Amino acid sequence: MDRNTVTGIILIFLIFLGFSLYNNHRMGKFFEAEKEYADSLYAAGNYDLAREAYIRALNYKPKDQPTIQKVTELNKQLGLGSVQQPDSAALVAAGTTDTTAALPGSMPVRVTDSTALGVFSSRTRGEDELYTLENDLMVMKIAARGGKPYSVMLKEYKTHDGRPVVLFDGDSTVFGYKFFTVDNKPIRTDELYFTPVDYHGPVVASGSPVSLTMRLEASDGAYIDYVYTMQPDDYMIDFESVFNSLSSVIPANTTSMALDWKMYIPQQEKGRQNEDMYTGLKYKVYQEDVVDLGGTRMQRQKKDVVTESLMKTDWIAYKDQFFSSVLVSDDFFLNAVVTSTNADPTSRYLRFFESEIGVPFAHSDRSRVKMQFYFGPNSFTLMKKYDIELEKLVFLGRNIIRWINQFVIIPIFNLLANYIESYGLIILILTLIIKLALSPLTHRSFISQAKMRVMKPMVDEIAKKYPKQEDAMKKQQATMDLYKKAGVSPMGGCLPMLLQMPILFAMFRFFPTSIELRQQSFLWAKDLSTYDSILDLPFTIPMYGDHVSLFTLLMTASTIISTRISNPSGGQEQMPGMKSMMYLMPVMFMLILNNFSSGLTYYYFLANLISIIQTQFSRRFVSEKELLKKIEENKKKPVKKSKWQQRLEAAAKQSGRPLPKK
Repeated sequence: MDRNTVTGIILIFLIFLGFSLYNNHRMGKFFEAEKEYADSLYAAGNYDLAREAYIRALNYKPKDQPTIQKVTELNKQLGLGSVQQPDSAALVAAGTTDTTAALPGSMPVRVTDSTALGVFSSRTRGEDELYTLENDLMVMKIAARGGKPYSVMLKEYKTHDGRPVVLFDGDSTVFGYKFFTVDNKPIRTDELYFTPVDYHGPVVASGSPVSLTMRLEASDGAYIDYVYTMQPDDYMIDFESVFNSLSSVIPANTTSMALDWKMYIPQQEKGRQNEDMYTGLKYKVYQEDVVDLGGTRMQRQKKDVVTESLMKTDWIAYKDQFFSSVLVSDDFFLNAVVTSTNADPTSRYLRFFESEIGVPFAHSDRSRVKMQFYFGPNSFTLMKKYDIELEKLVFLGRNIIRWINQFVIIPIFNLLANYIESYGLIILILTLIIKLALSPLTHRSFISQAKMRVMKPMVDEIAKKYPKQEDAMKKQQATMDLYKKAGVSPMGGCLPMLLQMPILFAMFRFFPTSIELRQQSFLWAKDLSTYDSILDLPFTIPMYGDHVSLFTLLMTASTIISTRISNPSGGQEQMPGMKSMMYLMPVMFMLILNNFSSGLTYYYFLANLISIIQTQFSRRFVSEKELLKKIEENKKKPVKKSKWQQRLEAAAKQSGRPLPKK
C-alpha cells in the first residue's frame, strides 16, 4: 500500500472512532435525561408513566442495572410481580436469567389490600379456576382471575418435539383494563376474580357459535362482563367488554380505557435462529400500512428493549415464525405504547411483548367495547379471507418481491397442493414451471456468453496491442468498438440474469414463511420448513452452525458445477478475478443457508440441476462456429447509427454547427 492509502485508512478509522465516542456521549445524555424524568414521575407517585420512562431509558442503556432494578420495583408496586413470581420482564431485559425460572406453571395467589379497590374490594380473592371454550381448531382456557385468556392450544399443530402448539400459557400473560374510580381508586381487572355466567362444563362450538361470559361483580350490583364468542372452525374469536351500571363508579369525563396486554412468546420450532428472525410485534396503522416495531430485523437486534408510542391502530399482533396472537379493534385503538423485550437465548422463550392500549369508551349506564382475537397460523391464504390485512403478518418481501409471491408463486403453489400430497413433488413441479417460464431469458444469456467466448481471442489481441497501463483507456475504447462492430453487448448475458433475480429473492422469502411446509417430510428432510440435519456437530462453526444440512451441501456443489459448465473460462473474458468469485459465492451461501428452510435449499438445488440440463441442451443446438461466422460478417458491415445519434446529427445540421469529432 502507498502512503495515500495508509493515510486514507487512518482517517476513516479516526472518523469512525470519533462518531462512536460522540454517539455514546449523546446516548448517555439521552439516558440521563430520560432517567431524571422517570425519577421525577416516580417521586410524584405516577408509577405507570415512571415505569414507561425507565423502559425508554433502557433503550439507550439496556444493561444499566439500577434502572432494571427500578423497573422491577415498579412492577411489584403495580402488581406485575410478587415474591412468588419475580419480575420476568426485567430479568429478560437484563439478559442474565432464564425466564423459565420466573414463570411457574400455577397461578400465584396475590394478596391485595381490599379497602383500596372500593366497589370491587370483594373480588380480590377467589378460586384459581379455568374454564374451557373450544371448537375444531383450538382449545382456549379462560382464567377466573382476570377473566382473561389463560392459554390457547391449536389442535392441528405440534411443536418440533411433538408437543401441542400452545401460543401462550400461564399466569405470565396479562390482559385487563386499568382505570380510576370517582374516589380515585386504581382498578386493575387483571388482578380481580371473575365468575362465569351459566357455565356447565366445556363450551364447544360444534355446529353453531357459542359464548362464554365472565363477570366481575361490584358490591352495588354493577358489573363488568367479558363475552367470548367462538365460531365453529374459525381462528377468530369475538370479544366484547360490557360495563354495566358503572356510570357512578367511573368518572364522567372518561372517554377511553387503558387495556394492558402482555405475553411471552415460546419457541415452537427446531431452528431457534430462523424462528427468532421471523418473531416480532407488528401493528396496522389506521387507514395505512402494517409496521414492524423497531423497524428492520437488523435495527431491532441492536436493542434488547424496543418501545414505541402509537396513534390510531386497527390491530396489534404478537407473532412468531408460523403463529400469531392478534388483538383487533372493531373500529380503531386510540393510541398505544408497545414494547418488545428480547429473551435470554438459553430460555424457552423468544420475546416478551407488552402493549398498553387506549380503547374508546362511551360513559353511560351500559357501555360496550367490541374487539376480536385471532389465535392461529400465519397462513397467507387463510388470513387474507378476514380482509383486514392480517396476511401482511406473513413476510413475503417488499415491493416487486412480494408481488411475485402474492400473485404468482402462492397461487401456483396452492393449485398444486389441491392435487398433490407430497410437498417435495410440489416444489419440484413449481421449480420446473418457473424454469420453463424463464427459459427464453436463460437461452439469451447462454447465447451472449457463447458470443463472449468466441470473441475472447479478438479481445486478447487488443490487450497485446495496448500492454502499457497508461493505455488502459485506449484498450477499453478499442474493445468497446470491437463489440459494437460485432453487434455484441458485453452486458447481454447480465440483463437476463438480472431479470431472474426477483424470482430468486421471492423464493428466498416464500419458503421460510410457508406454514404449509411445516413438519412436511421429504426424503431425509423431516421438516421442509427448517434445516435438514444429517450430522450434528459437537461444536458450533460461526455463521454455519452446529449441524450439517445435506440439501445445503447439494445446493452448493450444484451451484459450482452449473456455473462452471455455463462459463468454462470463469468469466475472465469479462473481468479478471471472476474465477475465484465463482467458488467463493457458493461457499458464502452455504454458510448462510445452512440454518434455513430445507425447502428453500432443495428448490435451489433443483433449479441448479435444471440449469445444467438447459445448458447442455443449448450447446447441442448452438454452434459457436456459426456464431463466430456471424460476428465476422457483422464486423465487415458499416456500424449502424443509433436513433439518438441520428437525431443528434439532424439537429446539428439544422443549427449549422459542425458535429463533434470522435
